[in-house]
Amino acid sequence: MPLLSLASFPKAIVHMDCDAFFTSVEQSLNPHLKGRPVVTGKERGIVACASYEAKALGVKRPMRLFEAKKICPSLICLPSDYESYSLYSKRLFDILRRFTPDVEEYSIDEAFADITGLRRVHHTSYEQIALQMKQAVERELGITVSLGLSPTKAISKICSKEKKPAGFVCIKGYEIEEFFKKIPTERVCGFGPNAVALLAKHGVVTVLDYIARPQTFAQKLLGKIGSDLWRELRGEAVHPIVLEEKPNRFSLGKTKTFTPPSNDRDFVRAQLLRNTESAFIRLRRHSQKAGWLSIHLTDKDYGSRGLEVRLTRPTSSTLEIAGIVSELFDRLFDPAVFYRNTGLVLGELSSDRELQHDLFEDPCRIQSLRELSRVIDKANAAYGKHALHLGATDCLRKFGQHLGNRGDIAERKLRLLPGETFRQHLRVPVWNVKV
Repeated sequence: MPLLSLASFPKAIVHMDCDAFFTSVEQSLNPHLKGRPVVTGKERGIVACASYEAKALGVKRPMRLFEAKKICPSLICLPSDYESYSLYSKRLFDILRRFTPDVEEYSIDEAFADITGLRRVHHTSYEQIALQMKQAVERELGITVSLGLSPTKAISKICSKEKKPAGFVCIKGYEIEEFFKKIPTERVCGFGPNAVALLAKHGVVTVLDYIARPQTFAQKLLGKIGSDLWRELRGEAVHPIVLEEKPNRFSLGKTKTFTPPSNDRDFVRAQLLRNTESAFIRLRRHSQKAGWLSIHLTDKDYGSRGLEVRLTRPTSSTLEIAGIVSELFDRLFDPAVFYRNTGLVLGELSSDRELQHDLFEDPCRIQSLRELSRVIDKANAAYGKHALHLGATDCLRKFGQHLGNRGDIAERKLRLLPGETFRQHLRVPVWNVKV
């Protein structure tokens, strides 16, 4: 007797995942870049996104650019153009909403869409509806996307990663058991490294191992998160499509150039931590939290080195991040080098209205840090920005600094349309197409 016996599609959920989104947008805007190895992140000195041509040569995130250049001397390095990326993202979601009103903006380059019950509207099967969505995006935006179609969000997200790039994987209800025989638990969105290790200790290595256990096993071992995932992976749609539109801000950065260049460890660290404070003040102002961050240090000769880290849980608390930033700084800083610029970029932004804890975290400490951040923001609003600040940044009061060259700038900020300024643009990208 089969483990599962669901109908083909009790619900039909599509997950669309753009392939190497940032570099794909650059290649769409600049056709001469198509088929060539391209990376973005030049302004930070690290690979933020690599095209599939670059990945094929061994270039990957978050490699330092000088290391990537050694692997691929012909590599094209571009500064990140987040404005154009967000415009493409909005257009992506608009295209999907032509097929169904139930679209969730999961991230800047990912979306879920519920197409249940729309076969009569579109006069075709769910598989064909999904393929039409894929073809419309690729035709109109000039980028490729990978699709997963299944009865739930959790399964669809696994499917979309299965045949990248430009892939399409459809798993019907009665095919779930066979599909999950070969899928390891680390492929499940929601199982972090700790959860995967814990499951392995109980003999659960594949997704099929997990869903073959009783629900009480999932509930006891991983709590409500594990129980809900157990139901989703068995084909029961637990997590609804979230229709609320995400804000346009998908990343946020702060840089500071200072003169004269310095090799004083405490001073340069203080500059970077001040970047961190400023970025998180703005992050909280927009009720956002960050899922990853990167830092970079630029020397007096404009050489730049950076590091990137993905957080185990998105946060908006400066105090939670300060230690991580200091640790990354210690790995980058060279006392023999004089630095003139520091910078920090926050990414994978999401709403900070809801707080979701990992299985092994201290919720009381996390909530206390959130409340402390609110108190600091209120005090700074009353007495001036950075009136309350990290102790490590106190030395900045002794120095006078001014902004200098901000480094590499995306082409869209330089190619202004009539009436535009450096900070005020029309909400349209600029294509580099020769007629």
